[in-house]
Amino acid sequence: MRKKAVAIGLVSVGLGYGLWRGWETGLERTWQGVFGSADLGSVDFATLRRRTNPNDALICPRDICPQAQPDAEPPVFPVPADRLRSLVSEVALAEPGTSLLDRGPRQDRYLVRTRLMRFPDTVVVEVFDRGEDASTLALYSRSQIGRSDFGVNRRRLERWVARISTLAARQQT
Repeated sequence: MRKKAVAIGLVSVGLGYGLWRGWETGLERTWQGVFGSADLGSVDFATLRRRTNPNDALICPRDICPQAQPDAEPPVFPVPADRLRSLVSEVALAEPGTSLLDRGPRQDRYLVRTRLMRFPDTVVVEVFDRGEDASTLALYSRSQIGRSDFGVNRRRLERWVARISTLAARQQT
């Protein structure tokens, strides 16, 4: 009797998980059918202008984003630009629901999906050299769906910068 109950329980969990994943995939297809590609494309930080809707976030040095009002400025990290780019990738891909969309010559683009409703956000990251063993970055996160993101994009970027700072500091020691 006990073996039968365990078997039924395992089958139920498997079925529930399968339905959940199918629901997620269905939502992703629905959003793409209604709103188009989840990839909102690359960004030219030198000419970037912020959206009028409060559903984006920007962390960028003012000299790199002169036409946009950043939410914050990133630090100069004590690592070379290529190492900083690797740290960004490590931090980004450690986040649940995050995948790399494109690794270009200068920019990387990530797709981040919200946990429940699978809403897509595009995060663009570019690293800038600031001299020997020093670099900084610009990050722009924007939602594809909705008028407001309730601060989700900004908190994400702040969390990423904090984690990158921790990893970069460890590189020095």
